[in-house]
Amino acid sequence: MPETTHATSAVLPALPALSAQAERLIELGVHELAGLPAVELRTFAAAAEATAGGDGALLAVHPDQAPASALAPLLRRDGKAGFVVTDMPDVDLFAPLDTVALPDAPLYLLTGLDRGDQMANWSPNEALPALAAEARTPLLLTEGIHWVMQQPAVLERNHCFMTVGSRLRKANGTLDARTPALWISNGTGRDGRERRNAPKVGWCWAGNRHTWLGFASATGRRSGWPALSSP
Repeated sequence: MPETTHATSAVLPALPALSAQAERLIELGVHELAGLPAVELRTFAAAAEATAGGDGALLAVHPDQAPASALAPLLRRDGKAGFVVTDMPDVDLFAPLDTVALPDAPLYLLTGLDRGDQMANWSPNEALPALAAEARTPLLLTEGIHWVMQQPAVLERNHCFMTVGSRLRKANGTLDARTPALWISNGTGRDGRERRNAPKVGWCWAGNRHTWLGFASATGRRSGWPALSSP
């Protein structure tokens, strides 16, 4: 395992208020993809903003309601639409690890987001237990997409991130060795030159290290309704 550093991720611009995040999702049509009325997003955001835990949180749609394949094309960077790499046609089969508990609700909040720059050049196999030891939960792929959707600056050249909370389980019960990530296309290979600088959903091997990929995580997930909050 790489030597642990005490560096922290770069300071990123603050997330928009939850009401603004709801409007962003509505503008992009995420509520329609999820089969939710716009008023439900607005009501959820307003209720969450009224609680002490609403500040700095990310509004997410449950992956069962809006899968990664539908969300990725809504990302934008330099006028380029996001995309999923061609060799990941099974992207929507990447599900939460058994250790990742999601609120039983179509909408929920993530708190304490971190891009995980301090774990750059770690492998997913090395990063997962380290995150658990710090009482942090790895982001799902859909949650990472939501983050970039609301805060495009979170994707930077040489500072992108993996979302290792999502994994594909094979028929025999073992985990597929691929781990999903979000980064910026160089427009090479099958991406195509027209996609240079576009946000990209791809994958890396669970045992490989990459100097330019951190490990996005959060302190927790909860429902926006105080009475339904989950640990």
